[in-house]
Amino acid sequence: MNLISYAHDGRWRAGFSENAALVPVAACGVQLSACGSEARSLLEAGPDALKAAAAAARKLLASGAAGTLRLEELAVGPPVPDPDKILCLGLNYFAHVGEVSMEVPKAPILFPKFRNSLVGPADPIRLPASSREIDFEGELAVVIGRRCKDVSEQDAMSCVAGYACFNDVSARDVQFVTSQWTAGKALDTFAPMGPGMALAEDISDPQNLLLTTRVNGDVMQQASTALMMFSVAATIAFISSLMTLEPGDVIATGTPAGVGFTRRPPVYLKPGDTVEVEIERVGTIRNPVRGAVALEGSADLDSGR
Repeated sequence: MNLISYAHDGRWRAGFSENAALVPVAACGVQLSACGSEARSLLEAGPDALKAAAAAARKLLASGAAGTLRLEELAVGPPVPDPDKILCLGLNYFAHVGEVSMEVPKAPILFPKFRNSLVGPADPIRLPASSREIDFEGELAVVIGRRCKDVSEQDAMSCVAGYACFNDVSARDVQFVTSQWTAGKALDTFAPMGPGMALAEDISDPQNLLLTTRVNGDVMQQASTALMMFSVAATIAFISSLMTLEPGDVIATGTPAGVGFTRRPPVYLKPGDTVEVEIERVGTIRNPVRGAVALEGSADLDSGR
């Protein structure tokens, strides 16, 4: 079962989805804050509240209760539209380190993305006018479920609320201008995420999931999360030794080999492409690629790329 965020009446609502049906969190008997998205408010209410709401939703979905919504009729966004932090790992698969000819890291390499990058599972990736080398990176994302600091690796998994597919879209010709990657990573729409948050209780082992990235149906990346250098638990322990993690925080755990810029010839995204990231038992995001669109409602720039 997935926790889904969807736009309704000017606010990000949340619900639990299974088999294309969705029960709003509001029907699950949990009191939420009026501030922020419902998904983040639910996570801030604590693991027990999430578990109780999910249990209520399962019963309502099984009974076909009135008020159930159809997923295809909703404007679905990223699972948590307003996280406090989006932290991404670089070089977390040995084969990817090899293909980019870099040194194996001694500790997790971290860089941030921000809310401007987050989009939903079917929203377009917008190619900026500032770059011509836009690349894909399929990843497993972890959503934090409780506030934690200095958590041990042994206890780290108790901090996880769930998992999602994530595409760490990257502007390579901007990213590698300096040693700091953020400029090429934090562009608008460069963090598609979804299709929802698969509940941690439904994923027994996040280190045993097959991840596949496709561009226009062609497989570009395929690897098991077992091949991560730094596991989900080790990553959470490391990050929490540096900073406090909050409910709703997103950690993208790095990409396997097969990215576009290492191919010969390179494979970069262009308007009209479709990028899919699929992770078994988590789901699939499928994002069309579009040209840049300026503010103030100006025309789409697809034809100019």
